[in-house]
Amino acid sequence: MPLTNLVIALIIVGVALYLINRYIPMASSIKSILNVVVVVAVAVWVLQAVGLWGGLSSYRIGR
Repeated sequence: MPLTNLVIALIIVGVALYLINRYIPMASSIKSILNVVVVVAVAVWVLQAVGLWGGLSSYRIGR
């Protein structure tokens, strides 16, 4: 993935998260959970995009 696409995607996600936090009224605990989920998902996506994290399909849960 080209670096420009990665940066543009991060900017879009950041602006979307800012707009959600700023203009959609919700409890602060829900807002915190949303922020953590988005940050973790974006971090995993970035690691996969740059090749530092193998695909999640290689991990097995259970038998």
